[in-house]
This record gives sequence, structure tokens and C-alpha cells, in this order.
Amino acid sequence: MLTKSQARAFFVAGTGLSFIAFIGLTVDTISKVPAQTRGEAITPQVERGKDLWDQSNCMGCHTLFGEGGYYAPELTKVMERRGPLFVHAMLKDPASMYPKERRMQNYGFSEEQITDLIAFLTWCGQVDLNGFPPKPTMMQVALPASAPGTPPGAAVAAASNRPQVFNQLCVACHTLEGQGGQVGPVLDDVGSRLNAEQLRRWLTDPQAYKPGALMPKLPLTEEQIGELAAFLSQKKKVTP
Repeated sequence: MLTKSQARAFFVAGTGLSFIAFIGLTVDTISKVPAQTRGEAITPQVERGKDLWDQSNCMGCHTLFGEGGYYAPELTKVMERRGPLFVHAMLKDPASMYPKERRMQNYGFSEEQITDLIAFLTWCGQVDLNGFPPKPTMMQVALPASAPGTPPGAAVAAASNRPQVFNQLCVACHTLEGQGGQVGPVLDDVGSRLNAEQLRRWLTDPQAYKPGALMPKLPLTEEQIGELAAFLSQKKKVTP
């Protein structure tokens, strides 16, 4: 049993040590803020993107840094999950990316505004939040759930053999080997229907190749189109 003087000394010492620990941890946290927030990477372009984010009330639907709405996808790590091509296409014309599927409003952003927003979201993804939100897996690949019965690790193995632009952009709408979206056709045997040249023309301008096609004209470079055409032309129906 402690005496009154011992209890008082214990209380004062414990409070003092707790206060010192609190001050030390506070100083340590504040000293790490500049490095964790990557303040040096906040360019005028990033600032314009942040202003546009606020003016457009994007947080009414999307979550960023754990704050915002839960109606639409979380966007802190969206650049790692999807990449600039997908984000650019969504900001340019959300409805064309997912015909009759997505409800995101088309804000009519200019190319400069889209570039600013991408710069802002890129910076957001580089901020060190001590592991929050969880870092996207699968080597910067965004794959929806695999088909039931798919062996563990099969998604990663399949994704590693595909062009990155396919994993970040095409898989959002199309299914390949049981993985992907359900908006566009399954691509497992697309090479049996279209050869490399036809695929190149299709990817260059879907409407010119097939008037009325639902697929939008994606912001792909010639190199990316060639890479995708070569890859998809090899996907042919397997004969037993």
C-alpha cells in the first residue's frame, strides 16, 4: 500500500514521463510531415488540380485520404490501380467508358484540367500515409475478382504476361481468362475473330471500324495500340 506522499510522487512522475513522451512523439511526427507529404512535389499543376477537385465537389461521391463519400470508388491510390490512361478516359467521357453502367457526371473538363487532376491524383498516391489505404497489389495491376474456382495466385501469374495498358485499361470492361469486367465482349478467343491488323484498326478508332460500336476511342499511343493488337491477336479459340 502506497502512502499519500508515495502515491503523489508516483502520479507526478507518471504524468511527467507521459507528458515528455507525448511531446517527443509530437515533435517526431511533425518533423516527418514534409517528407511524408512530399511537399516539394506540389507543383502549380497539382494545386490547380486540387482546386478543381474542390470546385467540382468530387468528395461528394469519392473518398480521398479517408474522407469523402462512399458512393464511388476510393481514389487515393487510383493512379497505381488504374493508371493515367484509364483516369484520363473516365474524366473525358465517363458514360462512354461504361455505356449505361456508370452514373458519373461529365463535367466537360478541358485537356488542361484533366492533366491537372491527374497530376493532383498522382501526388495523392505518393503521399506516405503509413500504409493507409492498403497499397494496390498485383504489380500495379487492377484486376476485378477472378472466376470461381480459379487457383490462388493465378490472377497474378496471368496479369504478369499481359501488357500493362491492358491490365489498367482494357480489363475494366473486358474479361480475359475469367478476370475482368462484364461490359464488353470476352476476349479469350478474340484472335480467332480479328487478326492483328483488324485489331489495330479497331483500337485506333472503334467507330470508324464499326459505326455504332459502344467502345469509346481510347487515348492510346501507336505503340500501345501495336502492343495490344499483337497480344490480343494471339488469343485464339483452343480446339480440343
